[in-house]
Amino acid sequence: MTRYLLVRLYSMALTLLGLTLLVFLMLRLVPGTVVEQMIGADAIASPAMVAQLKRFFGLDQPWYVQYGRWMGQLAHGDLGTSWRTGKPVLSLILERLPVTLELTCLAVGFSLLIGIAAGIVSATRRDGPLDNVTRIGTLLGLSVPVFWQGTMLILFFSLYLRWMPSVVWVDFATSPRANLTIMVLPAICLGTAAAANIARTTRACMLDVLRSEYIRTATAKGLATGAVILKHALRNALIPIVTVAGLQIGILLGGAVVVEEVFTLPGIGRLVLWSIYQRDYPLTQSTILFIAALFMMINLAVDLLYSWLDPRIRYS
Repeated sequence: MTRYLLVRLYSMALTLLGLTLLVFLMLRLVPGTVVEQMIGADAIASPAMVAQLKRFFGLDQPWYVQYGRWMGQLAHGDLGTSWRTGKPVLSLILERLPVTLELTCLAVGFSLLIGIAAGIVSATRRDGPLDNVTRIGTLLGLSVPVFWQGTMLILFFSLYLRWMPSVVWVDFATSPRANLTIMVLPAICLGTAAAANIARTTRACMLDVLRSEYIRTATAKGLATGAVILKHALRNALIPIVTVAGLQIGILLGGAVVVEEVFTLPGIGRLVLWSIYQRDYPLTQSTILFIAALFMMINLAVDLLYSWLDPRIRYS
């Protein structure tokens, strides 16, 4: 187990190193810099002022010098300072992180609850009406764009039915009930595609397990149908389901960017969009790197969960 962890951590470090270079270069391909954003398109500024501002932000230096300076900061545990706000990047991330984590956790809970239940029902009612409805529903869940679904949910539930309040952010510590009411629609919107993926995986795995000999034996012994499905069939089908669910968490973290913008939630997703628009390179680079590291840690935790679900799995 120790050797496995060391190898995984080493591969994660190499991946993050490659990601730093990729993000750094891609941001420089976006037209304009923070200087143009600060001056404005219609403002009149002398070339000397523009050169002075670029020198202040270090944009007058070659890209490899800028990259080396950023990597030196990361090596000392410093994510840098936002050019536009003057605040440390780490403090800005930690301010927005609870919102994104809450949204992701609620979306994961929704997707697991709906996805696994729908997959079990679809597998146990194969080729029946419920199976057909579930398969069509999963296809729609995978096909509908997140931004369109979010807009429709707001129009239907907030404006037409007035069941949900307009999105004015309320912190969970201030009012848990108001906070959860606000987060219902974003969580459903974010978790729909993940629920569809999990439902399809659950159905396929359950159909494969239900054809096994030990399931027929358990049924022949007179065990209750619910016990056979949940205790025997589902437990042995969990490995692929957990794999897909772990990957979906990373996808949900990325999808939170769109959902937070549609529902105006003050999370990390909106922070990334704002930083890209403002050409705030330190904030954009370090925030994307933070999200990537979080995604990798989640995948590592999912891999370690395998040995608990199936004692036959051993890491070496």
